[in-house]
Amino acid sequence: MRFTTTLPILMPLLLSLLFTSTHAATFDILNKCTYTVWAAASPGGRRRLDSGQSWTITVKPGTTNARIWAEPHAPSTPMGVANAKLAYGSPPNTLAEFALNQPNNLDYIDISLVDGFNIPMNFSPTTSACRGIQCSAKINGQCPSELKAPGGCNNPCTVFKINKYCCTDGPGSCGPTTYSKFLKDRCPDAYSYPQDDKTSLLACPSGINYKVTFCP
Repeated sequence: MRFTTTLPILMPLLLSLLFTSTHAATFDILNKCTYTVWAAASPGGRRRLDSGQSWTITVKPGTTNARIWAEPHAPSTPMGVANAKLAYGSPPNTLAEFALNQPNNLDYIDISLVDGFNIPMNFSPTTSACRGIQCSAKINGQCPSELKAPGGCNNPCTVFKINKYCCTDGPGSCGPTTYSKFLKDRCPDAYSYPQDDKTSLLACPSGINYKVTFCP
């Protein structure tokens, strides 16, 4: 009798747990650089990765505005804290960005240089469900002098802070520039400025897992 009474109450919870378990995505984060990096994920936390080391995080369905990145120096905030709410790092940072389980059962992934470039990156599904994306050009060594920064190459928005580069006036208020073309020529799959959606945002079927590789 007690079981029969409580079953209708438990069923939504059980279904919710099943959905989360079935559709949560795992992200395998691998450091193939010859040096140590300090990887970060929001959500997820921070982790030191020596060369060859990996780190796996699980991200719940429906997550948006998520990103993974790394720095070649120790961060000033604590590492290894799961689910910590992190600042998005200090530019320049190569970013793997994603939103999971969006309308039409799609995930959206991209590599963004809107915060600049510091470490080469590959962002790919672990299956053939959709293609992977990569930015591994020698941007740091070729960076225009006005965009150079310690450890990387800034996006022009970070340096000049005007609508021409930052698109702060809304959709259609900016377009490609000489600086964004410098980035796009070297990494055609990556966002080179904030409204670079048409050539940079990749849709994948929901329910798959991903890997992010530094120095692929």
